[in-house]
Amino acid sequence: MDKPLQIGIALTGSFCTLSKVLDALRPLAGKYELFPIMSPIVYDTNTRFGTAAHFRERLRGLCGREIWHTIPEVEPIGPKKLLDALIIAPCTANTLAKLALGISDTAVTMAAKSTLRNDKPILIALSTNDSLSGSAKNIGALQALRNYYFVPYGQDDAFGKPRSCIAKAELIPAALEAALEGRQLQPMLQ
Repeated sequence: MDKPLQIGIALTGSFCTLSKVLDALRPLAGKYELFPIMSPIVYDTNTRFGTAAHFRERLRGLCGREIWHTIPEVEPIGPKKLLDALIIAPCTANTLAKLALGISDTAVTMAAKSTLRNDKPILIALSTNDSLSGSAKNIGALQALRNYYFVPYGQDDAFGKPRSCIAKAELIPAALEAALEGRQLQPMLQ
């Protein structure tokens, strides 16, 4: 029997989308070996959308192992070739900018750097209110780079938040399959 692929699941601080993303990731649990990663802000921050402990427990339960949330915990991903792919969902504007500039100062961005070291795909499920303004250049830069793939995304409130886009979380499993094959699903939806 073949060993299941090892997929990193990294959460960043778009707190309003965490529950939806975690729900969308459930189908991956039976198919892949999942490794949970959280940015420091998600690991430690309580918000009106839920407590840090609640989201830690949900991710831990989904993956069946302890969460990596520090740089020393994720650094071995590269040299030990631990992941076949990394999903960053939700991926905030802050994380997008760091990835576009090659900054690795959190567990999530270091996990991305370590995954790229092994020429493996990174799947981004963006969630930011400035996708069509300040973050547009970073989205474009990452879409042009090898091994970066995007979960299809679109505007979530064209009139109330005209520059905001969010990934269609329910498409994460299909987008992951495509990324593992080196394909990008149509990234922008109408």
